[in-house]
Amino acid sequence: MFETDVKQRLEDLLDQERQALLDGNFDQIEKLMEKKQELAEDLETQTLPQEALSPIKDGMRRNQELFDQALAGIRNVTARIDELRQLRRSMNTYDAYGRRFTIDAPIDRKLEKRA
Repeated sequence: MFETDVKQRLEDLLDQERQALLDGNFDQIEKLMEKKQELAEDLETQTLPQEALSPIKDGMRRNQELFDQALAGIRNVTARIDELRQLRRSMNTYDAYGRRFTIDAPIDRKLEKRA
């Protein structure tokens, strides 16, 4: 009975993790990771047949792919933000001969006073 309880709880947790990944709810993912670690430790003490572990492995693989895609998306957004910041500081352009020139944005050293 304990074996199927741990297995079912882990499957439920993987479903919750998948939904959190799809929703982009990274705070929830962090909480679920802690629970998943605890359940994985409980599962290590159990001897489940291979066919019982198959859905768990599939769920973990599916979630890992989603997690990898989410990280890739975050990296892309970070790179794009860096490009936009760079564009605010300077701009690259090319002359008629194909030589690259950088035009630096003027440094605004005014202090803005707000009420």
